[in-house]
Amino acid sequence: MAIERQKFLEILRESYCAYYNIVDMEAPCDIPLVFRADYFSRSEKYWLDKKNVIWGNETNEYAYIFSAPEFTKELVEKCTDFALNDGLPRVKPHKEHQYTNVKVIFIADRLDEKEVKPMMKREFTKSYKFSFHGFTNLLSGAVALDTQEIFTNRAGHGLASFFKKLFAVREEKT
Repeated sequence: MAIERQKFLEILRESYCAYYNIVDMEAPCDIPLVFRADYFSRSEKYWLDKKNVIWGNETNEYAYIFSAPEFTKELVEKCTDFALNDGLPRVKPHKEHQYTNVKVIFIADRLDEKEVKPMMKREFTKSYKFSFHGFTNLLSGAVALDTQEIFTNRAGHGLASFFKKLFAVREEKT
């Protein structure tokens, strides 16, 4: 059963609102960006006093959600390039930085596997000071709402279970 794209985007936005900061940002007119979701996490352990930090760990993520009736190879590559060009300058590596991921999500009414194949094959990894100051990965995922098919790149395979849960939430709400 096909899901209405706008309804699915509302469910997606609600799920990201729990832990992410939602940023409605302007994109070039040829890029169908809906919103960006920013996640920041810091953990640390201290001894006796908060001034005596033993260790600290930061993990961040920038998720870019794109929505269109269909995506072409060119549009997929353009959106991915936009997300990387916008997300990488936001990375602030330091000795307590573990990782900052750039997540690209495509929501479409229908998808042809040939059109999203470049997204599935595209990988990006960058380490900072030989990974002593963390790294950045590109996680990509695409959802075809008419067939509820999910496509991901190798690093973004965890997105498949996330989208399956969203489909289940959508079915519970109806």
